[in-house]
Parts: sequence; C-alpha cells; structure tokens
Amino acid sequence: MPTQNKKMKAYWRKNLQTLFILLLVWFVVSFGCGILFVDELNEIRLGGYKLGFWFAQQGSIFAFVILIFVYVVRMNRLDREFDVDEE
Repeated sequence: MPTQNKKMKAYWRKNLQTLFILLLVWFVVSFGCGILFVDELNEIRLGGYKLGFWFAQQGSIFAFVILIFVYVVRMNRLDREFDVDEE
C-alpha cells in the first residue's frame, strides 16, 4: 500500500504542475497580452486590427480553447503513465 500511496502522490504532483503551467499560460495570454502589454502589442497589426485589441477580444478565447485540448492530451498521457486511465 505505501508504494500505491507514493504513486498517487506523484500523479497528483504532476497533475498540479500541469494545471499550474496551463493557468500561467492562460494568465499571460489573457491578462498580460490583453492588459499589461497592450501598448507594445498595439504597434503590431493582425488582419487590420491592433494586436493588443485582438488578444483582448479574440486571442485569449482561442488560447483558452487550445489549453483545454492540451490539458486533455496531457492528462490522458499522465493517466496511462500512472495506470489510472479509464480504458
């Protein structure tokens, strides 16, 4: 039983690391690019719109959807690695 407990602690540690990294990326894209770095990004244009405006309106939503898919792939891989998958 102690090895199973260690295995589950390692699983949750990697799970939390994944969550932390993805939330950090989400924060940088949504808050950083949409608010903090908007003046620098507005000097670049994307499709006729300022890049800072684009990140605030569209980019953070696209990034969030991509992060969901990354999370699913990463967690499926992690589940198989620690043999806790549903299959």
